[in-house]
Amino acid sequence: MDDMTDRVDEAGSFTAVEPVSTTGQRHDIDVLIAGAGPVGSTLAADLLRRGLRVRLIDKAPRAFTGSRAKGLQPRTQEVLEDLGVLHEAHAEGGPYPLAGLHLGPLTAPWRMQRRNRRTPDVPYPDILLLPQHRTDAILHRLLGRLGLRVEFGTALEAFEQDAHGVTSTLASGEKIHSTYLVGADGGASTVRTHAGLRFTGETDDSDRTLLIDGTIDDLSRDRWHIWPRTHGTSVGACPLPHSDQFQIMIKLRPDETPDLDHDALTARLRALTGLRLRDITWTSVFRPNVRLVEHYRTGRVLLAGDAAHVHTPAGAQGLNTGVQDAYNLGWKLGQVIAGAPDALLDTYEAERRPIAARVLGRSSELYQNLSQHRLAGLKRGDEERQLSLSYRGGPLAPAGAPATRTLAAGDRAPDAPCTGPGTSRRLFDLYRGPHFTLLAFDTDAATALPDLTWPAGGAELHRYRVHHRDGPGNALIDTTGKMTDLYGTTSGLVLIRPDGYIADIITADHIAAFDTTAKALAPA
Repeated sequence: MDDMTDRVDEAGSFTAVEPVSTTGQRHDIDVLIAGAGPVGSTLAADLLRRGLRVRLIDKAPRAFTGSRAKGLQPRTQEVLEDLGVLHEAHAEGGPYPLAGLHLGPLTAPWRMQRRNRRTPDVPYPDILLLPQHRTDAILHRLLGRLGLRVEFGTALEAFEQDAHGVTSTLASGEKIHSTYLVGADGGASTVRTHAGLRFTGETDDSDRTLLIDGTIDDLSRDRWHIWPRTHGTSVGACPLPHSDQFQIMIKLRPDETPDLDHDALTARLRALTGLRLRDITWTSVFRPNVRLVEHYRTGRVLLAGDAAHVHTPAGAQGLNTGVQDAYNLGWKLGQVIAGAPDALLDTYEAERRPIAARVLGRSSELYQNLSQHRLAGLKRGDEERQLSLSYRGGPLAPAGAPATRTLAAGDRAPDAPCTGPGTSRRLFDLYRGPHFTLLAFDTDAATALPDLTWPAGGAELHRYRVHHRDGPGNALIDTTGKMTDLYGTTSGLVLIRPDGYIADIITADHIAAFDTTAKALAPA
């Protein structure tokens, strides 16, 4: 097995590497990221562990303080595990409670989220309730450990790009030269606007919801309370874990101008529910935008998260889709900066834009049901968990490519129990990190492993022979047979991308076929 990248020392700290583009043109940094929310912070962390030089700026004077996007789907939890911070998220979050529908004097329980059983391939089957400000804080602490300071109060004003890089001008007058610029700066993205990319869709200004973080006296914390019809509107109150706060949602009338004074908000909730609200820490007025950018990339400028797609709040999809954008983009940026074909970056839009379009449709359907007081709008299922999303049929996973009984290129690589090198007990232990992973399921494939060519630059390749009994030092022992069952094969090579998706399945001509794949994914 290859050693870990020489840009990371044994203590896990990162060595600064002077960025040099493949043309020899020097830049101040590799990547400038605008927007330090969950999307920009995830991308920054992924790039830092690849040894890249990054700056992360945000025009806000300080970190976000509200609960806003509060649901982390199972696939996003897998990303946080890969980054080494899922334990913090689980410690600060909690399960989604039952809904409690207040219908006159009665309160009817209703399960919005089906509880799923943990299985060998899905270690985190349920959504995690975690206020957004805590997600941000967890990622910002990670960035601090990696040596990066988030630059709050730092606004991007303009940028120019050429064939070699991007020159960005900050509001302070400072100019930053970077190989790439990524806009993760939200629905009102400065990067997207300055790039001239159309943001098509609709915004219904008459459909608005008042959001409040605060404490409600004498309200049980074991329910997501919903008053579907009270005094001509609807009200919700979701208990936020490990605190005495709720996120309160009040539907506004189309012509209403809400009074955000704390005393006025307290009086309003009492009039609607009879409950006392106090200690308000955050308020916002939300409009359900449904928009999708025409392109995720223009030259050396790319978009991620809400800068590329905005959703209704139904189904907890927006933040999660944005984090998956960052996870898809990070390894591709790292590979191209190291010398992989530029066309690899074009696959970012080709893979992620169809996913965003599909998610937009699903969240809009759920929101429409909620707006019409249909219980179907409260139900959440497998699609929202984002575990079944696949890149099949895309540029890196063409239709007709070899497949196993259960998987094809472009599918999520499932977890499975195994005994591996060191203390590894699951495949996800071995996938964790910025590398590619190659599994050989039979003797012929294993014989080819040492002869497969992989470049020294960019992401490394970790190679393993799958055994059913004891094997050599870098062998994986499929002690339960679950790995073979889940991967649907006992022969050939399976290559897993750094973002946990199947890059290729090779069943014959191992060396020649692998060489073709490597040329598309790795530096020359």
